Amino acid sequence: MSKVTQPQKQYKILLIGDSCTDRYHYGICNRLSPEAPVPVLSHTRTEEMPGMTLNVKSNLLAFGESVDIDVLTNSQEIFKERFVDEKSGQHILRFDSGEDSKVKELDLNAYEIKCIAKYDLVIISDYEKGYISENSAKEICELCLLYDIPIFVDTKKRDLSCFRGSIVKINEKESRQLKTKHPDHQLVITRGSLGAEWNNKIFGTKQVQVSDVSGAGDTFLAVLSLQFIRYNRQMETAIIMANKAASYVVQKSGTYSLKEEDIEKLRF
Repeated sequence: MSKVTQPQKQYKILLIGDSCTDRYHYGICNRLSPEAPVPVLSHTRTEEMPGMTLNVKSNLLAFGESVDIDVLTNSQEIFKERFVDEKSGQHILRFDSGEDSKVKELDLNAYEIKCIAKYDLVIISDYEKGYISENSAKEICELCLLYDIPIFVDTKKRDLSCFRGSIVKINEKESRQLKTKHPDHQLVITRGSLGAEWNNKIFGTKQVQVSDVSGAGDTFLAVLSLQFIRYNRQMETAIIMANKAASYVVQKSGTYSLKEEDIEKLRF
């Protein structure tokens, strides 16, 4: 008799934030320039992938048909270009462009905001490029509180008072630079090789050989937020899984996002 498989629940997710294009220019460094004491990179290949908010989306899409994602992001193009020596994996230079002025702010009259009650989860990936203002953040958080929608935030803002009722994920350096918090939110602080901290408890992680940390925070945010709603809002379970996923991607070169085969391998 064949085994009957129950249909997998699909989660409707609204993802909001700044995005960019990540480019990696790889090459070989065998000599120094005769014009200045800098290495000469002989180009071999270039790889391009969506970054920031769109990298969060890529990680979520690894979970296949269990997610249905709508994205609100900037239309202005931002590029982060890294020049990397293939032999050593050493980053020689990062060149950013498209940030001469702040990007156009999120339109709070967007259809997705007006119909926010239909979502199971809202994620804000705020790189402080201008798309998410404090006013926008306050409005979105108030709506999520009204409809009891979990809202996860990764932000470069130092004043977190606009993120009422949210679960804010920041790294250790950002936590030291905070100026203002909100009493009605939770902090998840990523601490690199030590893991992550929540509610004054450290959740350790597996020690691995780190190749590239680019995009690891996006992976952590994607897995943390999705597993939180999949496992009945159990934060400890979500952090353990997010740690596991972040430890996996830092072993990869470039801005690596999870693939469906990775989800099977990690047994999520």
